[in-house]
Amino acid sequence: MKILTCPINGPRPITEFAYGGELREMPDPARATDAEWTDYVFNRNSVPSTKCEWWCHTSSGVWFIAVRDTASDVTLRTFLYARSAGGAP
Repeated sequence: MKILTCPINGPRPITEFAYGGELREMPDPARATDAEWTDYVFNRNSVPSTKCEWWCHTSSGVWFIAVRDTASDVTLRTFLYARSAGGAP
């Protein structure tokens, strides 16, 4: 059974989680061009690599970030999201 570690609830079966997509910076909707907004909404980087992804522990409703190597499907770490003062995660 595949296990994912929730930063609040600890190691849990993967069936208790929902994938929320890759963590990406959203462009400012008031200033983004149509091309920038289209790229954000529809395009994803599908190249296998280490990615930061949103995950939700559905039993508790906790959203968090998992750093995962998508080539090997190995989770390197998980943590609660915190936006820094500069705007980057």
